Amino acid sequence: MSQSAFRSNVPFAQTVAVDRREALRCGLAAFGLGAAATTGSLAAAPEASSSAGDATKPADDRRGSPKRFEMKKSINLWAFPYPERMTLDECLQLAKDAGFEGIELNYDLENDLSPRATAKELAAIRQSADRIGIEISGLCSFLFWPYPLTSNDVAKRNRGLELAGLIGQAAHQMGVEDVLLVPGAVHIPWRDDHQPVPNDVCDRRAREAVGKLATTAEKLKISLNIENIFFNGYLMTPMEMNDFVDSFGSEQVRVHFDTGNIAMFQHAEHWVPILGDRTKNVHLKEFTKKGTDYSLETFRPLLDGTTDWPALTAALDDVGYRGFLTFEYFHPYPHYPEALIYQTSDSLDRILGRI
Repeated sequence: MSQSAFRSNVPFAQTVAVDRREALRCGLAAFGLGAAATTGSLAAAPEASSSAGDATKPADDRRGSPKRFEMKKSINLWAFPYPERMTLDECLQLAKDAGFEGIELNYDLENDLSPRATAKELAAIRQSADRIGIEISGLCSFLFWPYPLTSNDVAKRNRGLELAGLIGQAAHQMGVEDVLLVPGAVHIPWRDDHQPVPNDVCDRRAREAVGKLATTAEKLKISLNIENIFFNGYLMTPMEMNDFVDSFGSEQVRVHFDTGNIAMFQHAEHWVPILGDRTKNVHLKEFTKKGTDYSLETFRPLLDGTTDWPALTAALDDVGYRGFLTFEYFHPYPHYPEALIYQTSDSLDRILGRI
């Protein structure tokens, strides 16, 4: 309720009388603020601030980063109760209202973004995002797990390659540049239908698949960003990732760096300078080294873990990264799900020095 509306509902008898001295004091204060606004003096109005931070306040690392980082806030659609309790448009609007510059959408076999979607329907999603005023920071998919590009099952490999191609086409039709790509897996611990693939076989199959997709990506002007995933037993170090990405000699094959996927035994800030400018997109996932759960359930809301956020953001800043930082989380809150979205936005503001 606005202040004016509130005042209009207060009975006149409930108003408080103001004596002449108090009125004079208030008037002088108002004049002082008005003069400050006229002269542009921020010091005269210290209470004025914005989400960008108040330059008049001393740095306090208990509140947030003392340094502001010029990276953009994004959130993955998996953090929303979509499609069970929210429509895609509602998710886009909520992300915008919570202060995100971007949202990462997920391609699956059903729902709005799927093989069923026509070019017109895909364009309509982009139009909705433009109307709301939020960028689509990239396309992601969980389909690379049931249909790995390196599976021992030829039918699954072929289906995975087909779906990866469809995701690329969808990105092109939506005017989205970045596509996350999982190149393969030696092991998938959360699936009981995946036969382990020998490391050398996995590597050979992954290079063959990505090579084919890269040719199409160059035509579509999209970026295939290879994600690091500790759980899949492939591309376990930044040096291996660099070798894989560089082998294609293509600007369309880059890195989607995930800070949480390596956090079990490694440190995200160590990867960043080694990957260098190959990093095209970033996933933020919180993880705690104090826990013993090594499943997908181990990830947490931002700041509730052991990630060294100051070291990580400083490392990203040092390599010149200015793109999206996308919070990826698989568990929408069962009650009041908006809370997770706003909490994440607030955490990112503190990580990026916007508070």
